Order: sequence, then C-alpha cells, then structure tokens
Amino acid sequence: MPWRMLADLTAIAHLAFVVFVVTGGFLVLRRPWVAWLHVPAAVWGALIEVMNWECPLTGWETDFRIRAGQQGYSGDFLSHWIFGLLYPAGLTRGMQFAIALFVVVLNGGIYALAIARSRRPR
Repeated sequence: MPWRMLADLTAIAHLAFVVFVVTGGFLVLRRPWVAWLHVPAAVWGALIEVMNWECPLTGWETDFRIRAGQQGYSGDFLSHWIFGLLYPAGLTRGMQFAIALFVVVLNGGIYALAIARSRRPR
C-alpha cells in the first residue's frame, strides 16, 4: 500500500477518533453500551491534551507522509489539521486546556443526562 494512502487513512482515522471523543457521549444516550468504548477514549483524548502528549497516530501519519516524499508536520493533530484552519498562529497550552475542559463538561453533562434517564421508571 502506498505511503501517502496510509498517511491519509491514518489522518481520517485520527479525525474519526477526535470526533468520537468529543461527541461520543451523544451516542451513549441512544446506546448505553457505547460508554464502555467512549469513556476510555474520552479519558485518553483529555490526557493527550492536558499532558501535552503526542498521540501515536500523529507520529504514524507524519512518518507515512515523510516516507511518501511529503513534508511531515510538527506539533499535534489538532493544531496542524483542525486549529491550523481556525487559529493560524497555532495551538497554545491555554487552548489545549480549554479543549479538554470543553470535552469534559460536554460529556459530563451528557452522561449525567444518560444516568438520570436510566434511573427513571419506564
């Protein structure tokens, strides 16, 4: 499989994971078993942002792009692909904490709603 295709597939998988981390709680409202997948993913996503770790998918994508003869990128997935469009100056630590807080608050509220629904008599 060509390196560029691997890089593109990795970027797509990475984006899908980020979307799942942010919005996966909404799936829990319809399918409570999804919480078993979403909670660990959300914790991982928040830790990546707060601890300033590099997600393995970022490294793989960069490596695949370099092997394909393209230029890799520095920084993380969010700052390069998503916030690069919205915030050309780059992603700051304060923005990373704000993202993590947003994800925690959003999903915390959704999980509180899901728990309240599950305790309601049917």
